[in-house]
Amino acid sequence: MVLAKQHAGTVTAVLNAVNAYAEWAPVTDLAKYGLIHGCGSLLSYSDFRLHACEFFKVICQRKRPVDVAVAEYDAAMCNIFQVLMNISQQFLTRSGMQPSSIDESEYEFATCVCETMVSLGSSNMQCILPDGTRTFQFLQQMLEYYQHYKIALHFQSLLFWLVVLREPSKAKSVARVSGDNSAAGNSASTGDLSAEKEKKGVSVFVTDEIYSTILDVSFKRMLKNSGNVSSGLLELWSEELEGKSDFCNYRTKLLDLIKVIASQRPVIAAASIVQRINVVFGDANQATKSPQDLDAMEGAQLGLEAVVSAIFDGSVDYGKADWEMKSQLHKIFEVIHGRYLDALGPFLRHYPDAVASVVNKLFELLTSLPITFQDPSNNSRLARLQICSSFIRISRAADKALLPHMKNIADTMAYLQGEGRLLRGEHNHLCEAFLVMASSAGIQQQQEVLAWLLEPLNKIWTQVEWQTAYLSDPTGLTNMFADSQFMWSIYHTVTFFEKALKRSGTKKSSATPQAPTTTAAPGYLHPMSSHLAWILPPLLRLLRCIHALWAEPFAQSQTAEIKAAKSMTVAEQASLLGETGKLTKGQVAPADGLLDVQRDGESKENNIKNWLRGIRDSGYNVLGLAATLGEAFFRCAEASSVTLALMENVQVMEFRHLRQLIHLVIIPFVKYCPADLWQVWLVNLLQPVFVHCQQALHYSWSSLLHEGRAKVPDSIGNLSGSELKVEVMEEKLLRDLTREVCSVLWALASPALNSGLPSLEQLGASNRMDSLKNLESFASSSLTGFLMLHVGTALPALRISVEVFSWTDSDAVTKVIPFCGALIHLAVASNQAELRQFVAKDLFSSIIQGLSAESNSVMSAELVGLCREIYVYLSDRDPAPRQVLLSLPHIKQEDLLAFDDSLSKTASPKEQKQHMRSLLLLATGNKLRALAAQKTTNVITNVTTRNRSSTAYHGSSAEEDGQIGLATLSST
Repeated sequence: MVLAKQHAGTVTAVLNAVNAYAEWAPVTDLAKYGLIHGCGSLLSYSDFRLHACEFFKVICQRKRPVDVAVAEYDAAMCNIFQVLMNISQQFLTRSGMQPSSIDESEYEFATCVCETMVSLGSSNMQCILPDGTRTFQFLQQMLEYYQHYKIALHFQSLLFWLVVLREPSKAKSVARVSGDNSAAGNSASTGDLSAEKEKKGVSVFVTDEIYSTILDVSFKRMLKNSGNVSSGLLELWSEELEGKSDFCNYRTKLLDLIKVIASQRPVIAAASIVQRINVVFGDANQATKSPQDLDAMEGAQLGLEAVVSAIFDGSVDYGKADWEMKSQLHKIFEVIHGRYLDALGPFLRHYPDAVASVVNKLFELLTSLPITFQDPSNNSRLARLQICSSFIRISRAADKALLPHMKNIADTMAYLQGEGRLLRGEHNHLCEAFLVMASSAGIQQQQEVLAWLLEPLNKIWTQVEWQTAYLSDPTGLTNMFADSQFMWSIYHTVTFFEKALKRSGTKKSSATPQAPTTTAAPGYLHPMSSHLAWILPPLLRLLRCIHALWAEPFAQSQTAEIKAAKSMTVAEQASLLGETGKLTKGQVAPADGLLDVQRDGESKENNIKNWLRGIRDSGYNVLGLAATLGEAFFRCAEASSVTLALMENVQVMEFRHLRQLIHLVIIPFVKYCPADLWQVWLVNLLQPVFVHCQQALHYSWSSLLHEGRAKVPDSIGNLSGSELKVEVMEEKLLRDLTREVCSVLWALASPALNSGLPSLEQLGASNRMDSLKNLESFASSSLTGFLMLHVGTALPALRISVEVFSWTDSDAVTKVIPFCGALIHLAVASNQAELRQFVAKDLFSSIIQGLSAESNSVMSAELVGLCREIYVYLSDRDPAPRQVLLSLPHIKQEDLLAFDDSLSKTASPKEQKQHMRSLLLLATGNKLRALAAQKTTNVITNVTTRNRSSTAYHGSSAEEDGQIGLATLSST
């Protein structure tokens, strides 16, 4: 070895060659020719140990082949086990006795050794299982790595324990819920195991002590080193760690391991988590909790949820567990701290007699925490809100177990509210829990609960005085900003309407678009139907005033604070940039329920900013959720009032607000409006939306493609950082709105709303002109057909449907494809010449242009299918499809004739699509990148490759030549 050190370069080169052999050479040959022994001897030398460890890492990933003698392979692997365990034990001993003497290079090597042992144990444990002593020693070393101070070593060991502890449940051999006793304690001392025991796997050697140790470490490491948490004896996860998955993935693995153990050893897991909770929670009556305490509480709560779900709602059949184990679990969970009882819904379903003590404990905890507006960290208010949220989660998970306790909860709420010890946001959470409880008892119970909860709000909400003072015009609304307490009272009223609509009624099986007719069963009346008449009018006036804040002349006459408040919140900026950092003071969005009045030290600007965002989001949600009631909403609400409130100032809306309006209101209106009310509702709503969006999107996309920067109307606000961040946010806003507008087109074309459109197969390829119908005949059974009758609404929608193919956003293209398909069906089935010309020329050209973008490769088959439908079903009635193809740069007349001949010989849509694909590639000289072979390419669709010159945009619009399609349609 002295000679080896003198020729370090030669030894390293030899190791590199050996490592290459290790990837394919038989393990038995590597042992036979002494390579395993040689590399093992190099593990003790700092110059060569990493290269030598790489050799073992490659081998340890190998699995026992079927074409060699098992004994020879197992002997070689046993030798590797011993080599690695020897070098590993040396490190673990030094690390335990003299941790300060170990430098970073040794930790790097130890991590490599640990990673190699994980691969070895995960793939080849069967090789040493007959040797009980060696197996137990190996598990003890992996346990030491799991407990190690260094998180890199702990993380590698985590992967091992996940693999080996999952095996019993897969093999259904050892772990059962019927008991926690393990034979491993005795088996560790045995020299050999029978073949039958080998089949049972590693679990035979895992003692209760090992299970408890793993759980104890897992609960402690549930925290992240964010500056609030003291690492103590453990190096906690931090963002500086490289080469690992992110913290959420890491913690998910921890929770998976906890669930595996809980399913195999439920009593041990229950006792461990309760012990952890008792340690981190401390005194429930302690009013002030440090950030470190709160982080530890969060980790313990996640651990509790994992344990409870694995035992009571997991793969184990708890109902078949023995009485002794059930009794143990009952006693353990009954004494747990109430702070974590929101995770115990499954437990309460099995033990409804424990509900009363749970409810009492939650109220005790709530009243033990003070109400304070001067706490800049919001720790106390966050804790109070968490307790109130626990009622919601318990109500949802415990099903009917809480019904007998509703009266007691209501009385306690009234008492606390009367004493001023319950904030409005907290009250809303408790009321929401009531709605969840009532939903399990039926519609009648819901109606009674809603009447009780909404009656006090009705009296305030319908008062003329506040509406006259604050909602007559935008100036009145700005006067409300001076009364912070009333302002937030209005906010909580609106948010409770939203929650009432979400939590009441029958459960929906899916969120698919509904048919144009009423979806409710005969005689069914939604519990909220009777309340819409008084809820909606003030809400619409409120939204109208908010929208007007962005319009002239009110926009210029506002104070500096209000102008600044109209810009984005920091939370919105972070969301657009993909940043998930913790918000600081003044950046909390109102949806978290923390805001009731302006807090001490918070700027008025942030107070107004959060209120505007919260009212807009919840107000839109109320309208969208009300639309799902179908006829109960659309026949009682005034369409003119809704249209005025939403559309009066749509042209001055920022993209983020317009996207929210479309997503939360317009799309539900399209989905749920009865067919006989389309004229009353949808025309007046869709026309201003489409007109404005088409113009705004065209301008912004042209700017992005020409100049490299999207020009959007949104007020970004103060943004620390480079101009690049602003550009990223602007492009994200543009793409989000584009996709949402295309989602409207997708909804318009949904099959449920177009049941009257015949399939192309029904129409036949050679449909006769005298069999075609007027467009009016489709107006009552096809929303797309109805839309085409209203040129003012249809024209901007059609422009969007062709322009989207020139915008570099594949998600938007995906959403617009069904609308294009519906247009083709209408053009084929109707005698509308303008629509046929638009589809045959403009749409056909645009789809082909869309195939030139590589980002559209994912839906290239659908786009080719649309091209095939246009050509097959319209080329005999209109010359435009052939003209479009002949205008492509590399096509010849004989190519088109050959294509026609090929189509005539097959009726298979699949074969016709293949012919169309081949023709398009030929006609464009293989320039359609979406049609190129992209089987393994990951396409990123939300990033633009931008050329900063003015020549970045190519392609002509559909209107530049001739008077076919859009141009003729606009003149009718």
